[in-house]
Amino acid sequence: MTEELQTRAINTLRFLSADAVQQANSGHPGLPMGAAAMAYTLWARHLRHNPRNPKWTGRDRFILSGGHGSMLLYSLLHLTGYDVSLDQIRNFRQWGSITPGHPEYGLTPGVETTTGPLGQGFATGVGMAIAATHLAAEFNKPGHEIIQSYIYGIVTDGDLMEGVASEAASLAGHLGLGRIIYLYDDNHISIDGSTDLAFTEDRAARFEAYDWHVQKIADGNDVDAIDGAIRAAKADPRPSIIMCRTLIGYGAPHKQGTSKAHGEPLGDEELNAAKENLGWPLEPRFLIPDDVLEFYRGAVDKGREAEHDWKMRFDAYKRIHPGLGAELQQRLAGQLPNGWDADLPVFPADAKGMATRASSGKVLNALSVKLPELVGGSADLTPSNNTKFDEAGDFQKDNPSGRYMRFGVREHAMGAALNGMNLYGGIVAYGGTFLIFSDYMKPAIRIAALSHIPSIFVFTHDSVGLGEDGPTHQPIEQLMTLRATPNLTVIRPADANEVREAWKYAISHRERPIALALTRQAVPTFEPVDGETVSKGAYVLKDFGDPEIILMASGSEVGLVMGAAQKLHEEGRGVRVVSFPSWELFEKQAEAYRESVLPKKIQRRLAVEAGATLGWERYASSILGIDHYGASAPYKIIFEKFGFTVENVVARAKELL
Repeated sequence: MTEELQTRAINTLRFLSADAVQQANSGHPGLPMGAAAMAYTLWARHLRHNPRNPKWTGRDRFILSGGHGSMLLYSLLHLTGYDVSLDQIRNFRQWGSITPGHPEYGLTPGVETTTGPLGQGFATGVGMAIAATHLAAEFNKPGHEIIQSYIYGIVTDGDLMEGVASEAASLAGHLGLGRIIYLYDDNHISIDGSTDLAFTEDRAARFEAYDWHVQKIADGNDVDAIDGAIRAAKADPRPSIIMCRTLIGYGAPHKQGTSKAHGEPLGDEELNAAKENLGWPLEPRFLIPDDVLEFYRGAVDKGREAEHDWKMRFDAYKRIHPGLGAELQQRLAGQLPNGWDADLPVFPADAKGMATRASSGKVLNALSVKLPELVGGSADLTPSNNTKFDEAGDFQKDNPSGRYMRFGVREHAMGAALNGMNLYGGIVAYGGTFLIFSDYMKPAIRIAALSHIPSIFVFTHDSVGLGEDGPTHQPIEQLMTLRATPNLTVIRPADANEVREAWKYAISHRERPIALALTRQAVPTFEPVDGETVSKGAYVLKDFGDPEIILMASGSEVGLVMGAAQKLHEEGRGVRVVSFPSWELFEKQAEAYRESVLPKKIQRRLAVEAGATLGWERYASSILGIDHYGASAPYKIIFEKFGFTVENVVARAKELL
């Protein structure tokens, strides 16, 4: 590799990216032009990957956390031989392309996670490192280190400004996640202008305080210095950040080093001037010199050889450790062990019952015995969320085989880390907090939904039923916010048996994220219903005579409508009670099933839920809910004051009869 060829290889990244932005007349040329040398060094000298098999388990992961610079990643993918054609590069940001404005997991081969909302990639990488570290502790044996992945990333000033990155960096330093190596595109520019306007802290000192390995590179175009820093990072047991001083829009004579290079095309005149400045031909656009392409495409053979070598080592591992090898292979393939859902608790009918958070803990305990891949935690609410199963050791720096995560009061980082853990594979990751704090997690939940990441979000204290903590902690609109999120399945189980079925669904359906909404207060346990219940989204819990009215509810309010139905039946009225744990699952059912639960001929329908009423109108003609904030008092008093009593439900039903 001559210095001249290396320079042209780096400039190919710069101008392939800038040409695509110019043709689209939309995008961000500054990051690709300024960070090209960093990306080249990492991809050409360090990243283990196979362009012909982007899902190879033994690969390293690369995250472009500053997802606005997506053309840098697409250029790398095309040049190194992924299934990203030059036509797709030319079609950047256009309808039907696989090169959207920000990288999307599941759309573009080689994109490891969806990025763009700043900080998400940084924090998701922390989750990937947790998964890799845990699996390595469980399965690696002396001389047979099967799990060796590094989690590389390019992070930006904007990423480091976001709070989620601070949360995740603090956690990563505490856990000593040495598999993380992030290159910091330290160009001192954001959309508003110089970072001196708002971001003047000592970033190096900050990360040193987080117990990261910190290195500084004075010239972000110095390939050998970057290469040496990456090698030093690999040798250090701490997570690493390499601060590379770069120039945004490098080469553009009038826009480099300014916010003008950030989020708009350079313009033909400035683009041509940049090419002249760096000795690049003005035409044709999208130029890829043959020798440059030949160099980058060497990644195909290198990747094939790396994967072959890994498979040979894995085969040897399986011969020496057949039990562990079979388990690891099954887990990496996303296959659940036989009988994983056997012996789950069946809860007898009990008028007193228990809180669904409590029954969730019991189900988790049973699942953990059969599912060693089940790994989870809480954002400092373990005793309240009931998320820790018996005998689960804590995942810590000195115990990376532990299956329980202490995320600390870092809900946002927890959500993003869960995404990374599930994306890495080999584990089924869940995390808990109060439903009200789903607000803190919403960007990570949205990324999971957008990307079909099967994270399991456990939300307890799901209504004003949490009582004395008052309106700051009582969710009103949160359930509807989650239901409004496309691709997210929300399940609010009514009793302990529905909780069991909800967990079974979450474990066995790994094509999208799941949110469980669980109570703090005790709710009655009903007679176990034969057949599928939660998986259908809604079902007939009981018919009191020939129904002339339907009372429907989710979660803790199902017991309430059951009591009201009994009263109405005693007065000679026919009532159907429908338990409605999941709108999303109900909408997936065939029309015939939905008609069997909610017959069109019965239009007298009352929905009851201790939360915002928005949305229930699609199923009910009348709604008893809460469209205001709660109050601080024992939950039974709150329910009484807000009308969640058998007497009021009966009265509201009679208004329809």
